[in-house]
Amino acid sequence: MDKDTVLTHILKPKGMSTLLGGELPLNVINNNGYIPLLTSEAQTAERNVEGNLPSLSNAILTALSGKVKTVSLVGPEGSGKTTALQKLVLDWAQGQHLQNFTAVFHFQFRELNNMNWPLSLETVLLHHHGLIEHDSLPLVLQNPQDVLFVFDDLDDFKQSLDPTTQTLCSDPSQAASLSCLVASLLHGSLLKGAAFVVATRTTGFLRFLDGTQVEVLGFLKPQREAYFQGFFTDPGVANKALQHMERTLGFYDVSATPRFCWTVCSTYKSLMDAAAKLPETISQLYVDILVNLIQMLSLSQNYNKELVLALGRMASHCSVDQHSSCNKEEMDAFGFQQLLNSVGVFLQVDGERSSRPVFTFRSQMMQEFLLALSFFFDKSMPKSAESVLEKHKGANFLDMFLSALSEPTQCRPLETLIGRFDPDQIMDFKSWFKSSSAMTLKGCYRDKHQRCFHLLHQAQSDSLVKEIVTDSAHLGISYRDLSLQDCVALNYVITCLGEMKQLNLYLTRNLTEEKAERLAPAMSLSHNINLSDCSLSTGAVLHLASALSRGLTTDLNLSNSHLGDEKLKVLSAGLRDSKLHNLNIQVCSLTEASCEDLVSVLTSGTSQLCVLNLRWNAIGDQGLMKLCKALQSPHCKLQQLVLQANELTVTSMEALSAALCSGQSEMRKVDLTNNTIGDAGVEALCKSLQHPLCKLQSLNFFDSQLTGACCSHLMEALMSENCSLTELELTVNDLGQEGALLLCKALSKPGCPIETLGLKRCELTELVFKDLGSVLTSGTSKLKSLVVGINKVGDRGVKHLLDAVAHPNCLLEELDVEMTDLTDACVEDVCAAIRASKTLKSLELRNNSLTDASVPALVQVMQDSPNMLEMCLKYNDFSEDVFDMLEECNRIRY
Repeated sequence: MDKDTVLTHILKPKGMSTLLGGELPLNVINNNGYIPLLTSEAQTAERNVEGNLPSLSNAILTALSGKVKTVSLVGPEGSGKTTALQKLVLDWAQGQHLQNFTAVFHFQFRELNNMNWPLSLETVLLHHHGLIEHDSLPLVLQNPQDVLFVFDDLDDFKQSLDPTTQTLCSDPSQAASLSCLVASLLHGSLLKGAAFVVATRTTGFLRFLDGTQVEVLGFLKPQREAYFQGFFTDPGVANKALQHMERTLGFYDVSATPRFCWTVCSTYKSLMDAAAKLPETISQLYVDILVNLIQMLSLSQNYNKELVLALGRMASHCSVDQHSSCNKEEMDAFGFQQLLNSVGVFLQVDGERSSRPVFTFRSQMMQEFLLALSFFFDKSMPKSAESVLEKHKGANFLDMFLSALSEPTQCRPLETLIGRFDPDQIMDFKSWFKSSSAMTLKGCYRDKHQRCFHLLHQAQSDSLVKEIVTDSAHLGISYRDLSLQDCVALNYVITCLGEMKQLNLYLTRNLTEEKAERLAPAMSLSHNINLSDCSLSTGAVLHLASALSRGLTTDLNLSNSHLGDEKLKVLSAGLRDSKLHNLNIQVCSLTEASCEDLVSVLTSGTSQLCVLNLRWNAIGDQGLMKLCKALQSPHCKLQQLVLQANELTVTSMEALSAALCSGQSEMRKVDLTNNTIGDAGVEALCKSLQHPLCKLQSLNFFDSQLTGACCSHLMEALMSENCSLTELELTVNDLGQEGALLLCKALSKPGCPIETLGLKRCELTELVFKDLGSVLTSGTSKLKSLVVGINKVGDRGVKHLLDAVAHPNCLLEELDVEMTDLTDACVEDVCAAIRASKTLKSLELRNNSLTDASVPALVQVMQDSPNMLEMCLKYNDFSEDVFDMLEECNRIRY
């Protein structure tokens, strides 16, 4: 096969370059403007030694160098597949690649579709390919392993490739249908051993293709940068255009296609040359494109309008019937009779010189834009927005284009060319948009919320955002796993509102630097940011820090985000100057090293931090001792410190005690749950509780390996006139009877400040319950909440407390006697206590042995006692027979 002939054929100018069709492949190749396309592997692959990512051409060459006989290139419209195939054939003809093939045949299915009569493979190669001499053909057919077929536009093929629906042929000289020839080639019965490279959009034909499938990405950010630098001669202009495109359009999948980059660059250039404003949205871009195309045609306003109406009807037909192309008869029915000479800029015309030309939209997005535009003009379109959207369900951008075109400022450039939009249609769309948005934003479906935000972003109307996103909108749902496009739309809405009560990004598994950059303005306007269970890149943390330093945020939840020490260091820079009051960084993989950064924040003099949650971070004693230095600083405003499961021991308790009574500490609440504090640690802290400068009001020793030995120190502290402790949590510690009785002695002393006491699973006895009952009825006790569950004292033990609840001196509002071995015998005392008490609001009775027999009385007493807000009866011995009775009172949980 003569490579010079192939080379001449490839380099011959073909077709026309249009704003929608992309730059001609020949121009790209000849002008050294070809940028290697990327495959899907490039998203995760490391750069090679030359700094390059996996390219499409390398993927093809690698596949064909092995045993693979078919390589399928799959990519969206305009992703550069056609140019890549022409470059592949050109490289072969120039002797650069694929030299193991003696013949390469390049076909486009769009052209093959016109062959609707029986043909042999020999005829197709000699007369319809036309680049091989008759004498050379036998040699090619005898050595199929040396032949490569390159097929483009498989998705445009109008016939079947299913081998089960036709009889495949094996003789190159046998005449057969085009469908049979192509199927026979691809399935190996004809010219067995030949290789194939097939380019297509995603199509059902792919199931009939064996071999390697390569996903074509097109241009990632580095390739777009190279493309813009090649398009614009001035590097400054190129950079300005690229930055604008990345900010406003770079989050759309279509931005990765070379054709779209060509369209954007061409549009930007004309706008820049005219010193006009660049578009802020995809809708504004297509307004500018359409204005440019219409002006190019130099038609009258009436002809412009007729052309747009005809294109809109064609777009509707293609969308509803899922036709990619239309014939001449259909085009006449749409109203193109006098306009066919003007459609080339919008439509691809195949077989133009034949009797059966075929017309196809050059751009799917322009097709949808014209469909949206026709809604505001075409009387034959459905009259309501809801109807037109229902009719064209497959149009992904239709509602967004409708939203944009309903705004006067965006449709005005088009109105000068095609006449005024129908005001009734504009009013109809806005009415539908407002009512549907109001319903959407009151619901809890985040995908619907995000779609609403996309429509608002396209409309580009601050007043519309404020009208639709009212205080009644349900914006507390989690906008997790946002795409870059979602981030832009959400950020736009929040920026228009001016501030946000809560930005909930819970469970965002991949908050990249680019996404965080787009959300940074929204973050700075949000009072509460929830990033719990998120995965943040270091770059994302940098933007978060910046947003905090200049923003309104007072509450930040980063729990379970596994920040690590390095990312916390980055975040700390923003924390120092922020308005943050509450920081939750539990389960963030922090160590002692992070405490140094936290100290620098707390002692900065600008930090407003009052609540710090460090639960489940391995900071250890050394980390806490560093934090204790901060607590003694006059600049530290911290009032609550959660230190649950931080691997603390008695070693750091002396430092904490010293900090609490230093005179500088504002600490009111310390949680030491799940640490190995021990009795000696309690002793150290009890010293600070007796100090006149200690302001601590709440202390939590849940599961801190305490015994009754610590209770004498607690008693001494609680009886001190300087003690300000109102909450004491001692649950899951083996205090025993003797230790608990010492606590009762302290509680009975007039002036003891304790209002909330937790003694669940503390090995308490009936005697302790009796003493607690005496404390409650003493007239001096301030106890309002008492938790004594999981102490097996039975009905007799709990009776002491129930009798006390009925006493007029008792102030108790909450009583928890879960799993205390209660039976139906206690119910009379329970009901008497509830009826007599003027303060009790909550009673916890779960995990006991109450039966159906107790239910009528319990339901009745709850119905008769409006002061009781809740009774919990879960996990008792009830049958389903009493569920209806329990349902009668909605304050009973069962």
